[in-house]
Amino acid sequence: MDEIPLSDYGTASSVPSPVNRMMAAFAADFRDGTDINLGVGYVNERTMPSAETEQALHEVLARPERYRRPLNYGGPTGSRNLIAAIRRWLIENRVGGLTEEALAGRRIIIGPNGATSLLESAACVLPRGIVLTSDPMYYIYTNFLQRRGFDLVAVPEDDEGLRTDLLADKIAALGDRATDVSFFYVVTINNPSCAILSNRRRHALVRTARRLSERLGRRVPVILDRAYEDLVHDPDVEPLDSALLHDAGGIVYEVGTLSKVLAPALRVGYLIGADGPFVAAMIQRTSDAGFSAPLITQEIAGWLLENRIVERLRTVQAGYRDKARAVRGWLQEYLGDEIEHTSGGRAGFYFYLTFRTVETHEASPFCRYLARTTGDEAIDGPAGARKPRVAYIPGEHCVHPEGDLAALGRRQLRLSYGFEELDRIRHALRLMAEAVAYAKRSG
Repeated sequence: MDEIPLSDYGTASSVPSPVNRMMAAFAADFRDGTDINLGVGYVNERTMPSAETEQALHEVLARPERYRRPLNYGGPTGSRNLIAAIRRWLIENRVGGLTEEALAGRRIIIGPNGATSLLESAACVLPRGIVLTSDPMYYIYTNFLQRRGFDLVAVPEDDEGLRTDLLADKIAALGDRATDVSFFYVVTINNPSCAILSNRRRHALVRTARRLSERLGRRVPVILDRAYEDLVHDPDVEPLDSALLHDAGGIVYEVGTLSKVLAPALRVGYLIGADGPFVAAMIQRTSDAGFSAPLITQEIAGWLLENRIVERLRTVQAGYRDKARAVRGWLQEYLGDEIEHTSGGRAGFYFYLTFRTVETHEASPFCRYLARTTGDEAIDGPAGARKPRVAYIPGEHCVHPEGDLAALGRRQLRLSYGFEELDRIRHALRLMAEAVAYAKRSG
């Protein structure tokens, strides 16, 4: 009997993505206290507001006059309390320079399951076509887009984020295929590189999208993923403007999340942008996916935003700033001679490294040393008692495989300093130095 027939997306999804496969294999026998996770960007447990979340739960359940039926289904636009809390937080703290006037006429909606669910929804309601994005790419979402049938045009970045001069060149090179552009997708503090999209690049990006929209006679949306923007911890970074401030054409949509500053398990992601058919379709998609995000976690998140967010942000940013400074010093100490370029360490919790000669892809000696799969028992340790392993994200999975950076990606990697404690990160970097020496000996 034949197998169950699948859609094109189902067929593509029946094979795990590279990162899915790599991290699933690592997690299957990950040993707490022995193996070191610099790969998956989990949030550090000590940054999460456990006691405050417990307090918020009691407050929500004790006030039915305000928090109506919090253990029941919610509406597909999201909790009114949470939406109002997000709006107040943005305005009162001038997040991205936003004001009441700037947000007037713009909707805020809550996704069904965090920010990622909003991105997934956008790929469901927008027509398949070309997505213009940065290179390196947010590998999880862009892999999903490819499985959904979108084509990616990846634009190299520098220390100011996506190079808008090259973006214009890429659009021009499309010729008549420019009519197939579906949307722009840019992570404002890029994952994996943590390169910060500067204000002038934000403005240029919106101008470019507006010109393309005018040329095509239809609005081409710009979806800006600001997942890490609340975690700018370097005081020398310029105050970052919301691109909504420069959106005269109603094409900019910002996706935010509370996962990085509160707790991922709350699964709260929100979208801000001009009302219209796109937002209506996104709301219907939330309804289709399960009516709403869990209402109890929305109400908890709203309470935390109103009562704890300012002090929480201050604490989290200070913690990541201290970690970034320490890790940057150890990168220089242990890997400095081999590192050609370092990005990140100013916001979020990633560094993105480019090595001079050593390759970092899954089949490389460097990777096999850290995964303890060299086949040499003196390096790997005996079966059943493997030596400490280190997980990271190889650059080959972060760059467009047919793009300008494909070859360079084989010498790059992303490491997260968010999850592990400093002593564990330092030990991992010592092991990376050993892996560099092993790779060079292996030729």
